[in-house]
Amino acid sequence: MQPIEIPADWNGSALLTIDEFCSLARLPQATVHAWQSRGSGPRFWRFNGNGRLYTTVDEVRRWTAPSTVVMDVRETGGRL
Repeated sequence: MQPIEIPADWNGSALLTIDEFCSLARLPQATVHAWQSRGSGPRFWRFNGNGRLYTTVDEVRRWTAPSTVVMDVRETGGRL
């Protein structure tokens, strides 16, 4: 699977519809809706409580950014 490529010149606060996100990510909408029901994937919002789902370019960038997990070994009793 190829990574999602977001052009660097896109405005971070620009809105993407769920259709645009699915096209960009090369995913079916059913997958994104399943992520939403599980609380994973990028966050989407509805304006005025109804209508289309939107996300922002910055939210997609946040979601696609490599995550780093920092764990304090004191919390695990020295076990990882």
